[in-house]
Amino acid sequence: MVFKLIKPAPLTEQVHSKDGCIYLYRAMKFIGWRPPKSGIWRYVYLTWTLTTFIWCTTYLPLGFLGSYMTQIKLFSPGEFLTSLQVCINAYGSSVKVAITYSQLWRLVKARDLLDKLDVRCTSDEEREKIHRVVARSNHAFLIFTFVYCGYAGSTYLSSVLSGRPPWQLYNPLIDWHDGTLKLWIASTFEYMVMSGAVLQDQLSDTYPLVYTLILRTHLDILKERIRRLRTDENMTEEENYEALVNCVLDHKLILKYCALIRPVISGTIFTQFLLIGVVLGLTLINVFFFSDIWTGIASFMFVITILLQTFPFCYTCNLIMDDCAALSHAIFQSNWIDSGSRYQSTLLYFLHNVQQPIVFIAGGIFQISMSSNISVAKFAFSVITITKQMNIADKFKTD
Repeated sequence: MVFKLIKPAPLTEQVHSKDGCIYLYRAMKFIGWRPPKSGIWRYVYLTWTLTTFIWCTTYLPLGFLGSYMTQIKLFSPGEFLTSLQVCINAYGSSVKVAITYSQLWRLVKARDLLDKLDVRCTSDEEREKIHRVVARSNHAFLIFTFVYCGYAGSTYLSSVLSGRPPWQLYNPLIDWHDGTLKLWIASTFEYMVMSGAVLQDQLSDTYPLVYTLILRTHLDILKERIRRLRTDENMTEEENYEALVNCVLDHKLILKYCALIRPVISGTIFTQFLLIGVVLGLTLINVFFFSDIWTGIASFMFVITILLQTFPFCYTCNLIMDDCAALSHAIFQSNWIDSGSRYQSTLLYFLHNVQQPIVFIAGGIFQISMSSNISVAKFAFSVITITKQMNIADKFKTD
């Protein structure tokens, strides 16, 4: 099977929670983010890392700017909007990549912390949940890969077949106007640069979803452990108290896991929130007023990639808040009434901590949730409304 990890492994195999990050970290290694710890190959690999950052993170946004400065008069309105919507996203992507790469140690440390949470996952029911989330996380990353690669590939082919480079980046070495061969060479070069940038952007967009999917599974496992407290008549009060303490320790590990990934998520999602309204607005204007069928397909794929950058993760954040509420309900409804004072005082402490939901804040300003995502996405319709009221599209067509 080619994509073995997207199917839950049988319980006869040993699977860990961090295996849900396998595809994610393989892509990081491919793009140059995970160098060997020592040896000559480390320096060879760092050369590849530097190359990808120069071309995909630095040259790409500057290439758009250079193109506007030297060839702005050659753009048709549709071509300009197609380029501008990607240009704005490219600058945001470079910021997100810089944040993710500089804070990668946090993601690695959080991933390794999952091993401690897995220690107590010994029952078949709990292991089955781990197996399912590992498959779901890798499956989600694969879906993102197909969509992102579909956007880059569809834009590349539709543009070349229309007789122009896909993104018209500034390239002083190749004049794509000088024959079909040079058009294909220039377009293929742009496609390679954009593919690297798309992969970097995908890594910055998928890690929050992968990490929070695994988080939700461990919250669910903890909830079921709480429900089983003091239900086994063969356990003594001391053993029941130890089981409660273990649940408290599990919750602390989960909070530590969240504390590690929270600063990375805060920066990348805040950057995307700043851009999503403008980028979506420009893309929809391009689709409604200027696109032919081929450009429309590429723009439609771009809209899907923009929506995937925030909506699945924001929806997961809402579910995490619901999971925290269910966790506190499970504690309150557990079998504690006839327990001893030590057990009840520990349970009260646990309940107090669990009632503070796990939330992620974008840029330290607003909570990441579906409502905040919809609020920033609404700006796209404001952009379209302004365009219609001022007849900007008709003026461009007339010119």
